[in-house]
Amino acid sequence: MPTRPENRPTNAPAANDEAAKLYAALSDLVRVYQFRDRDRICCHDISVTQCYALEALTRSGPRTLNELAAELYLDKSTASRVVATLERKGYVVRQRHPRDGRSILLDLTTSGKRLYGRIERDLVEETRQLLQDFEPAVRQAAPLLLSRLARSAERRSGCAPTSRTACCG
Repeated sequence: MPTRPENRPTNAPAANDEAAKLYAALSDLVRVYQFRDRDRICCHDISVTQCYALEALTRSGPRTLNELAAELYLDKSTASRVVATLERKGYVVRQRHPRDGRSILLDLTTSGKRLYGRIERDLVEETRQLLQDFEPAVRQAAPLLLSRLARSAERRSGCAPTSRTACCG
C-alpha cells in the first residue's frame, strides 16, 4: 500500500526527499520519452531498439556484435535479431574485421546513415522546441546534468557497457 504524504516520517532526511523527487521526475520523463520514441521512430518502419542500434553505430562507428549488444544492454541473441532485421532492410552491413579474421564488424549502410540522420533531425527539432521556453542557463545546464546522471547510474548499477555483470544479462 502506498504511503500517503501525511503518513511519512517527518524526520526523513532532505536528501531522501530530493532523491524521491528526482526519481519521480526522471520516471515521468523516461515514460514520456519512451512513448514519444515509439510513436516517432516506428513511423520510419523500424523499432525503437533498431533505432538505438543505428544510433550506436553512428556514434561509435563499426562494432562487433558483442560490443553492440553490450552498448544496448541486450543479450547477444537479441542483438543478433535486431541486426538481422536492420541488415534485411538494408540499413546495416556485416564486414570482415580488419584485425581479427574470426570477427565480423557491423556498420551502417548509406541508407542506414540517411535514415538515422532523418530520425535524429526530427527528434532534435522536437527537443529544440521543448527547450525554447526555458532560460538559456537551464538549456545549457540540462545536457550536462542528464549526462552526469546517466554515467553515475551506469557506474552504480554495475551495468555499464564496459563492465557487464550477471545482473545485466
